[in-house]
Amino acid sequence: MTFSRLIRFANKGETHYGDAVLTDGITDTRLAKKAHKITGDIYGEYTIDTSETLDIEELLCPLAPKDINTVRLLGLNYAAHAKMAGVEVPKYPILFYKPRTSVCGPNDPIIVPEIARTDPDTNESEAELVIVMGKSGKNLRKESALEYVLGYCIGNDVSQRTWSGERGGGQYSLGKMYDNYAPIGPAIAAPAAFGNPDDTNLKAHVNDSLRQDSSTKDMVFDCAELVSFLSQGCTLLPGDLIFTGTPLELPKFCVSDRLFLKENDIVTLELEGVGTIANKVVYEYNAK
Repeated sequence: MTFSRLIRFANKGETHYGDAVLTDGITDTRLAKKAHKITGDIYGEYTIDTSETLDIEELLCPLAPKDINTVRLLGLNYAAHAKMAGVEVPKYPILFYKPRTSVCGPNDPIIVPEIARTDPDTNESEAELVIVMGKSGKNLRKESALEYVLGYCIGNDVSQRTWSGERGGGQYSLGKMYDNYAPIGPAIAAPAAFGNPDDTNLKAHVNDSLRQDSSTKDMVFDCAELVSFLSQGCTLLPGDLIFTGTPLELPKFCVSDRLFLKENDIVTLELEGVGTIANKVVYEYNAK
């Protein structure tokens, strides 16, 4: 038996992996109240205890830190986004990285450090489909690449534009590397439960304002192409995360006077078939 929606949750002071139990009519895993406990290796052999359900007292990041490996991200993987940035649609995937410490859960705060609030304060959210690898693979063919995938979730590639732009000298990661700058969740949907990753909808709200509303069918490189490409000469490992790029914001926000994230904003991302994550923007202040 395999999971449908893998979560990690707290119950009575202990942390567990589980398969979320969704009641009729509920599709947002973040609203799940109970789960079947999973024991064993989520990337190998595990068991799901369906004899009882445990209360989800707190929904956590779907992967424990020890179970996360390399965090890869793709840039300009939607043609409209590339056009807005004033560059050509890439011929090959544009790759950059975040550290594992940037990954956090569906309800955790987006912690904006002082260095990310340099004038101008230009932090933005980016809704992205995230591929979670489940098996090791190298030099994978496109036709079989998705057989190595554990599942899919929504992720936020939070980005500080000043450091990922002019101050970073083209090094995207300098504006994206901060702790809690990559919320994911609310669950990892198994491929069988998720459906077609190349034709699913994703949305982003900041407070009550809809900022992004698009479909992964608009990606330049689809999921199988990305997994195959990234595996050429490089072994992909269980627990690798692949952020597949973000679509363009709605036209009214693609202006010179853009609306950047501010303290206490609530960023809510939604992925069809998985659910939502909602993260509050919190400013961090260095000790004096």
